[in-house]
Amino acid sequence: MFHADTKHSTARRLALLASATGIATLLTAGPAFAHVEVESDKAQALAENVGIGFEAESESSTAGITKLRVVLPEGIEPADVTYGEGPKGWRFTAADDGYTVEGPAVKAGENAVYSIVVKQLPDVKELAFKTLQTYSDGRVDRWIELDESGENPAPVLSLKASAPGAESAASTPSETESRAGITAVLAHVVVIARVRSYGLGSALVRRFTDDAAAAGCARLGLVTAAGPDGAGPYYERLGWQYAGETRTPEGRALLAYEYDLTFYPRRGTAQ
Repeated sequence: MFHADTKHSTARRLALLASATGIATLLTAGPAFAHVEVESDKAQALAENVGIGFEAESESSTAGITKLRVVLPEGIEPADVTYGEGPKGWRFTAADDGYTVEGPAVKAGENAVYSIVVKQLPDVKELAFKTLQTYSDGRVDRWIELDESGENPAPVLSLKASAPGAESAASTPSETESRAGITAVLAHVVVIARVRSYGLGSALVRRFTDDAAAAGCARLGLVTAAGPDGAGPYYERLGWQYAGETRTPEGRALLAYEYDLTFYPRRGTAQ
């Protein structure tokens, strides 16, 4: 009994200490908190002319936030979004898959707060707004994970069920056709031995990436041999992510890699 009481007293003291100092301490493992918050007074499926507010929390005491690049969730077209308010001097630019708000750096350590107005919300339970947060020193925070337990969760707006009789209005067509499901597959990269130290392989991969992004593809994919004969470490240095292992019908082990084009600059669009 004495041991249990001691534990409870310690817990109470820790709680009081955290309250008094304003420090939130994670005592157990759990979901990470989003560092871009989103809210709306009209968070309801099929609601029209909805104002949505965002607050990008600063994680730097030496550099200010200068830009927020957002990919809109499925069901909201860029043409259906207008700018509300934001930091002084910031501007709004639409892209083929979302928008950017940017301008002079806010004061170091301060959050960037802005709002948008959406013509109509889709008939879904929640909306994720993947966000890249850029600072004046070049740092970029990537709040893009859809898993709430991830280290970099995207801001998510939960929606109430649609009102009785609510209907979906016609959406304004976007400038480019959505190709969110298309994966461009990199089949071969060949550079002859005597010029392999000149960066030609990286240039070829970069050109392939540029062309795939310009065509509206959502991601890249490739497979390479497992073990020392494979090029896995090379592609990892170029930013590709390991996606698992597979085998040929003959049993040869292959490693799969992917490259997400969500935030890759696309020729002819504002970034």
